[in-house]
Amino acid sequence: MKLPHRFRYWVVLGLLSLAALAVLGRYASLALGPRQARSTYTRPVERGLIVDRTGRLLALDTSLYNIAVWKPETRAEDFKAELPRLAQVLGLEAGDIGQRYDTSQSDFFYLRRRVSPQMARAVQDGKSQGSFDGIVVEKVEGRLYPEKSLASHLIGFVGDGNKGLEGLETKYEDELLPQPARATAMEDEGLKGNELVLSIDTALQFSLEEIARKAMEDTGAEALILLAADARNGEILSYVAMPDFDPNSYYEYPSASWYDWPSVYSYEPGSVFKVFTLSSILDLGAIDGRSTFVCDGAYRRTTPSGEPITIKCLGVHGEVNLEKILEFSCNAGAAYASDKVQPLDFYSKLVAYGFGSRTGIALPGESAGRLGSPESWSLRSKPTIAMGQEILVTGVQMLQAAVAVANGGLLMKPIVVREVRKPTGELVYANQAQVVRRVISPESSKAILASMEMVAGKGGTGWRAKVKDLPMAVKTGTAQMIDRETRRYSATDYIASTLAIFPADSPRVVLYLAIIKPKGASYYGGQIAAPVVREAAEAVLQVTDMPRGDSPTISHPGSVSLPRLSPVQVGDTMPDLRGSPKRLLLPLLERPDLVVRLKGEGYVETQSPAPGSPVGPGTVIELELR
Repeated sequence: MKLPHRFRYWVVLGLLSLAALAVLGRYASLALGPRQARSTYTRPVERGLIVDRTGRLLALDTSLYNIAVWKPETRAEDFKAELPRLAQVLGLEAGDIGQRYDTSQSDFFYLRRRVSPQMARAVQDGKSQGSFDGIVVEKVEGRLYPEKSLASHLIGFVGDGNKGLEGLETKYEDELLPQPARATAMEDEGLKGNELVLSIDTALQFSLEEIARKAMEDTGAEALILLAADARNGEILSYVAMPDFDPNSYYEYPSASWYDWPSVYSYEPGSVFKVFTLSSILDLGAIDGRSTFVCDGAYRRTTPSGEPITIKCLGVHGEVNLEKILEFSCNAGAAYASDKVQPLDFYSKLVAYGFGSRTGIALPGESAGRLGSPESWSLRSKPTIAMGQEILVTGVQMLQAAVAVANGGLLMKPIVVREVRKPTGELVYANQAQVVRRVISPESSKAILASMEMVAGKGGTGWRAKVKDLPMAVKTGTAQMIDRETRRYSATDYIASTLAIFPADSPRVVLYLAIIKPKGASYYGGQIAAPVVREAAEAVLQVTDMPRGDSPTISHPGSVSLPRLSPVQVGDTMPDLRGSPKRLLLPLLERPDLVVRLKGEGYVETQSPAPGSPVGPGTVIELELR
């Protein structure tokens, strides 16, 4: 059906009128300008700073640049002739760039991402001089980590669009990113995110990372965890995981390097766990300082059904009490002690320590470990758990539980972010020390710390962790790892660990080290982990005001008294030189009646002859230092 002529006329006229109004409206909005139009648009936003407890910058926003190749604007001969200069500017191999140029299936490909303004400027300078045709310099908003790999697993990194991908960068995305991220043209608020003030100390973090990196090399380990916490409030002072990576160029590292070993990886802890099982049994009143057990090289028990249970010990320790069980790391003694408590009571204490649940450390992907309920236990479970098997823990859980032992029995929530502040510096909130619950009594805490001091004594498994003139509570551990294919304990893979709390009489710092899959001559915690903990404890003393026997002492303001250290003297019998610094041994080299051989640097670790041996003319003294 055809429309009447007059009707079609009015339809066309109406459409033309609407079009004219639209044009006039657009013209009017442009004439009014952005202030009158109040148009909304997405403004550049800046993520908040991340700083350590002293205010040292760990992460900040900056302009970064991507460097790419656009092949249609290049001539192959000219491009390759300039490769040596381009490679030098970008820190790449000329051959690698040339190979990518020849083999790339795309006309556009990146050479470097998120490079510094200085590098981008060097490329631009070359282009302004007529070189580098086809090289594209692309500005992007990015994140700069001035300390590079320092605390990389804790801080994390951002990806495309400056969005947090790992670590605190993603966990605190809402705090670091301005809210709201969209603002009107007249609004300046919300363009900068809040600042995170971390609990870690950069100086200590750097020292412990250096120590951990060397330990990785020395032991050939697959990974390493080294954590330090304030024993009084649960603040994490250092968070070290190896292998590490540089978050400025995280994409250049294998993704396995980003793995957060302290919070995500769960494992059987081995004999270090005896600190928590024995303190639980002690606090339940099942044993005391006078309780003794006999170790003949194994734990033996016959079940009501007549089934024999045998668990081997590391040696034959004879009659042992609480101190000796820890000092010798006696599996049999720990297992016999566990027979004194009911499964549910034992389980409840370990749950109270935080095992089997997340600590809430504010890092993404934290593991809860695994602690099965008593209903799932076999008849071997209780004695096996007592010695650190048949339970999975994380490094952060071990640190949190150790802080509870150190501070009188109070479980503290771990703190890695002390404060959140506005860009103006105004405090948004502070993470105060938070008591989760009481785990053991102050009396039990004091008793277990005193027993752990024996571990650091001359006869204990942790003597290599001992720092001279510093009372230390120590426990070492060696745990067999489960072979994922056979589901049995591996004959080659171990975790060597050491826990240290100091000063033992008034704890201030907790250190925990786990060396995962060491491949050196030894895999025992007392041999390869304890010396590393001693170095770490020395590093702690360097950055704190913690007193020790041979540290400078302030006698009054402005006056420092330095104790005089005497050179080593050897008389008719051999003294105990373990822990002596090399500089005090040098006078021995001048003795014409002795043959002295020094190996290594640092402090005496082993000696021959043994302390107390007779010494006469011609005696050969061999000292190994570390």
